[in-house]
Amino acid sequence: MAPEFQLAAMGFAGLLLLIVLRAPIALAMLLAGAAGYVHILDAAALLNYLKTTPYHLFASYTLSVIPLFILMGALAERGGLARDLFAAANALLGRRPGGLAMSVIGASAAFGAVCGSSVATTATFGRAALPELLRYGYAPGFATGTIAVGGTLGILIPPSVILVVYGISTEQNVAKLFMAALVPGLLATAFYLVAIALWMRRRPELGPPAPPPAPGERRRAFRNVIPVLGIAVLVIGGIYGGVFTPTESAGVGCIGVLAIGLARRSLDLREIRTALLATAETTAMIYAILLGAEVFNAFLALSQAPDLLAQWVTEQDFSPLGVLAALLLTYLVLGAVMDELAMILLTLPVFFPVVTALDFGLTGEETAIWFGILVLITVGIGLTAPPIGLNVFVISAIARQVPIAQTYRGVLPFLATDLLRLGLCVAFPGLSLWLVRLLT
Repeated sequence: MAPEFQLAAMGFAGLLLLIVLRAPIALAMLLAGAAGYVHILDAAALLNYLKTTPYHLFASYTLSVIPLFILMGALAERGGLARDLFAAANALLGRRPGGLAMSVIGASAAFGAVCGSSVATTATFGRAALPELLRYGYAPGFATGTIAVGGTLGILIPPSVILVVYGISTEQNVAKLFMAALVPGLLATAFYLVAIALWMRRRPELGPPAPPPAPGERRRAFRNVIPVLGIAVLVIGGIYGGVFTPTESAGVGCIGVLAIGLARRSLDLREIRTALLATAETTAMIYAILLGAEVFNAFLALSQAPDLLAQWVTEQDFSPLGVLAALLLTYLVLGAVMDELAMILLTLPVFFPVVTALDFGLTGEETAIWFGILVLITVGIGLTAPPIGLNVFVISAIARQVPIAQTYRGVLPFLATDLLRLGLCVAFPGLSLWLVRLLT
């Protein structure tokens, strides 16, 4: 093995050791990267690097979109917009077998357009929808599994914090990434609805139909959801139409959600303060991971291992799709045992040069955007796949009476559709690139 690869392998081994010792992922990346940086250069060079890098990293205008989208989701959660979406979806679908579960999927997709976080979406509908599902006799594992899977739509339907981080890390246009994510996100929603319908044909007792709502309740539910959908259209349509940048769109969305909450009196000063604190905590965690990844990636760049690996792969007679399949399989394995954001930031410096060096019959920008969507899909799978599945742990913390094994069994039918969707997006890049080509 070449010295460069040996050094990079030692860095990854040290990083994994720190994670096993339960060091926070941001600290583990920072320490492993700093040690490798000092080994290649010296301590003075590391201190000079750290003197300016954090400022330039966090002063990036593009990075400001992250706290704004997080705040928009936090305000929407505290303002009860998720309950409105679920009530409207329930009025439309609840009377059929599995209808409440379908309502969770539909409402999660709509909520994803004003949130951007899968964990927040899962937690929100765990509180808003789970009591209703259990009250109408849904099997507990099927109910919690549906909510965990629906939570992944929080990142699959744009805007998505994961895509923002990917765009910043790979220097890609975030608006184009949001365009590319829409069709695969809607495809995920459709596949989940089909999976529920097919599962109800086999096991209708898992999701009995709910009684039809009164005509007045149905009209009120549809009326209450109009402002939420209006914000979603404003945020996403503004980006797609070139009216707003992603950052401006997030700011407009925050103002819109806040205005609706204040007008309905569902947001008071205490709720706003809670949303601001939650935003600050989540943003601080993400920024800490970004800094740790920046230092670790600087060490990898100094070792030259990623560039040498990309050069070696292109010199071999490997099929581009075969290499891509191997990388996505690695993401699926890592996503089941690692934090998704940290996994992306750790692997992109190695995987991205390899992918962009291969010939898929696309332009360089199209390849980068397409790969970003494939990574997003695999991240969504990792959020529910055993043994870690962060969304499963989130819903299990809310539904403590439901064993986590039951939730994993409830997730399995949806994982099959996820793998099918991933295969389709690999085989047909146009699913991701069609809207980008149409609007740009």
